[in-house]
Amino acid sequence: MSTRDISVVICVYTEDRWEDILAAVSSVRAQSLPALETLLVVDHHTVLLERLAGEYRKTEGVRVLANAGPRGLSAGRNTGIAASHGGVIAFLDDDAVAERDWLRHFAEGYTDPRVMAVGGRTMPVWASGRRPAWFPEEFDWVVGCTYKGLPPGRVRVRNVLGGNASFRRTAFDAAGGFATGIGRDGDRRPLGCEETELCIRLTRARPEAVLLIDDRAVIHHRVPAVRERFGYFRTRAYAEGLSKALVARSVGAGKGLESERRYSTRVLPVGVLRGLRDAALARPGGAGRAGAIVAGVLTAAGGYVVGSVRARRSGAVFSVVPVAAVEVVPDDEGAAA
Repeated sequence: MSTRDISVVICVYTEDRWEDILAAVSSVRAQSLPALETLLVVDHHTVLLERLAGEYRKTEGVRVLANAGPRGLSAGRNTGIAASHGGVIAFLDDDAVAERDWLRHFAEGYTDPRVMAVGGRTMPVWASGRRPAWFPEEFDWVVGCTYKGLPPGRVRVRNVLGGNASFRRTAFDAAGGFATGIGRDGDRRPLGCEETELCIRLTRARPEAVLLIDDRAVIHHRVPAVRERFGYFRTRAYAEGLSKALVARSVGAGKGLESERRYSTRVLPVGVLRGLRDAALARPGGAGRAGAIVAGVLTAAGGYVVGSVRARRSGAVFSVVPVAAVEVVPDDEGAAA
């Protein structure tokens, strides 16, 4: 691939993250390997759309456009894919900043023509300044970050994690876009797994495809105070179960839960034992971490059961469509810059 063949898509939905959005864009513009373009996709928020269009109207390489599909992260990503020009499309969360060599490490993965996706490592930035003593690293996925149990280095995986990921454009030609109805919709129930479903669908469409995580491609993801609380932990775990039920409905439980079985039977028991050992040694948070792991597993399992029953009764509530071309509104109408 050429040295400037990566488009970066950042999906945004609230003015509350204004400073975070500006920081995310700045981190992309500071990359050692420059992006071809940065696309800010605004999720049905006219005021934010106009404000960002004004902010970046004179900034070369940054475009602002409206989500052309239904409300939600999946449709926003599909809009960005369709409007982008790069041979590789990278995704960055709107409340994260990328390290300087983030895109360079992504690009290195694509020297192998079999590679269809490359993800990276997402580090939490806790609002309180440090990890809550009770919060287990095995559950960092709850706050959108890389969790304990993923293999280090550059390794082949079933799926990449959506807030720090990239795909060849041809991946979407082969498999279609992100499924709507699985992932997040603003501040509503924190669903997820849309990237898992896409990656499984991709490897079914292209069995020879290789998907990688390179832990040198690092971003730093802000964790607000509300997400440091056990209430959010429990809500997010339950939502993960609901989402996994939809993924299993789409691609089958065998592949849809393949990684989760290994995680539950190998990683989590070790985490519980480690927490109990720390408790026995009077180390802070040990018992809390062990308890949180058990609670997280049970809550996610409960969500999966409920989600499976709902899916059987009403059918899947998501849809996958080819990524269609998006007509970007001209500058003078305030939606693009």
